[in-house]
Amino acid sequence: MAELMQNEEYDWNDEIVKDSENFEPLPEGDYNFTIEKFERSRSKGEGELPPCNMAIVYFIIHGQDHDVTIKEYFVLHKKMEWKLSQLFCSVGLKKEGEPFRMNWSALPGLTGSCKVTQTPGFKDPSKIFNTIDTLYPKKTKFTPGKF
Repeated sequence: MAELMQNEEYDWNDEIVKDSENFEPLPEGDYNFTIEKFERSRSKGEGELPPCNMAIVYFIIHGQDHDVTIKEYFVLHKKMEWKLSQLFCSVGLKKEGEPFRMNWSALPGLTGSCKVTQTPGFKDPSKIFNTIDTLYPKKTKFTPGKF
């Protein structure tokens, strides 16, 4: 994949043709997702939260006609432990009510389901964006006779 991306690099004087793609947000509702990747970052600190470690997780939301990528922020702070737990439960890595050591490198490629909402843009309220409202706990598959 990295080689493919290198071959698609433009030179400073190359000709370009493709215009911007019109973004079409998904309707509000429940969708399946695949985690594409995560990035380690740092929050600036807002409200009651001080500056601290933060993960940026990229979710590919699978719509009926097209996929949408949603970027969500997970602040690594005790006050946001519920959201961290929700993330790891949604992909089946953590069981509800049990302790879990966060394993960020295991996230890419994992799947789950979520509730997607539409939110007006911060800078331009006329633009509508998708956000993840809720990450649902992963339903474990039951196989009779196996534990």
